[in-house]
This record gives sequence, C-alpha cells and structure tokens, in this order.
Amino acid sequence: MSDRVLELSGVDSGYGEVQVLDDCSMHLDENEIVCLVGPNGAGKSTVLKTVFGLLTPWTGTVAYHGRDIGGMAPEDIVREGIGFVPQTDNVFGSLTIDENLRMGGVAREEGLEEVIGRLYDRFEILDEKRSAKATTLSGGQRQVLAFARALVMEPDVLLIDEPSAGLAPNTADDVFGHVQAVNELDTAILMVEQNATKGLNISDRGYVLDQGTVRFEGAADGLLEDDEVSKLYLGG
Repeated sequence: MSDRVLELSGVDSGYGEVQVLDDCSMHLDENEIVCLVGPNGAGKSTVLKTVFGLLTPWTGTVAYHGRDIGGMAPEDIVREGIGFVPQTDNVFGSLTIDENLRMGGVAREEGLEEVIGRLYDRFEILDEKRSAKATTLSGGQRQVLAFARALVMEPDVLLIDEPSAGLAPNTADDVFGHVQAVNELDTAILMVEQNATKGLNISDRGYVLDQGTVRFEGAADGLLEDDEVSKLYLGG
C-alpha cells in the first residue's frame, strides 16, 4: 500500500472573511498524480495555497507525512519537501535559465551543482538554453523551467496550478508530458487543471470540487467515465 504523503482533513479556508473551502478533505499518496477539477471559483487553487502556507486553515488540518503543517511559512514548507508551481509569475523573466535554477536552490546547503546537472540531463531544452533569459522562452518552455526550478530542492510533493493555462493544445500536451516526467522522479503531484479531461487522463486519481467542497472523488478513469461528472463538470 502506498504511503500517504499529504492529507487535508476537514479544512475550512479563505481570504479575509470570505470562506472558500468548506470541510475539504483529500489526500495524496506516494508517487501519485492527483488532479483537482471543477468550475471557476470552486476552491481548487485555494487548496494549493492552503497546503503551501500562503493561506492558514481556519479549521481542520493539513498533514505532511502525518505532521500538521497548517499555517507554516512557505519557506519552511519548501524545506520540509513540498514545492509549488503557481499559475503565473512562476519564473524570473530577467534572469537566465541557470540563474532561475540557482534561485530555486537558495535554501540548499549542499549538492546544488549535482541536482542542477541532473535537471539539465532530464530537461534538455533547458540545457540548450541555459544562458538565455527566461523572457525569451515560449510559454511551454517557461512552464518546464518553473517545474525544474521547483525541483531543485528535490521535493517529494509538487503542487502545480493549471499548467496548461494559456497554452496552445500541442504545447499543453508537451507540458503534460513533462508533468509525467516529473512524477517519474518519484515526486507525488497535486495538480489543478482547467482542462479536466486532459488533466485526469494523466492522473491516478481525481477530486471534483464545487463551492469549496469535494463533490466527487475516485480513480481518474472512473471520474472520466461517470455520466454525472461528465455532464456537470467535464462538458460531456
């Protein structure tokens, strides 16, 4: 049985006095890809921000390897082993690819050169352009750089917010391939994706959120085949 690396239990969370998550519970097992889908405003990104310490749970717990990390500062959560790739502003445009990767490893005490070397081996497009400014990259290449930068700390959990947003279909397919490549590095992934069908197609399990609450959960292929889920949330 897989080890549970991340678990939300009965989480309420939101912004200021506005509640977004309502008794939200879900989990992520070792080496899984889990996709969060649902309508705009359902609370999907709020889940990631609450896990990553950008928001503090009002009630409930966020546990990482069984330890409650709810409300911990993001920089400490990175050191614990959780990375985050936000939807926007996820690279430093004025810095080169190499400088971006080194920024991702500022909290590492040793082994920076080795891990960056392995990332260049894994993501050849970055190796070819390591001296280029991030602003010169295509949208898909910027996403790859964002993934790689988050991996410099060698997290065992990576949170990814809408990796295909704003990308052409072919480019989005390439990015989903890179998501799978990241997962093959023994990194469990909790991903929010606007294209529910494509997101679930590369995932092991999924959760459907609506109004801050989990409405459906299960194996990704089961959710794709569920008539009610398809009609209400997948455009089927």
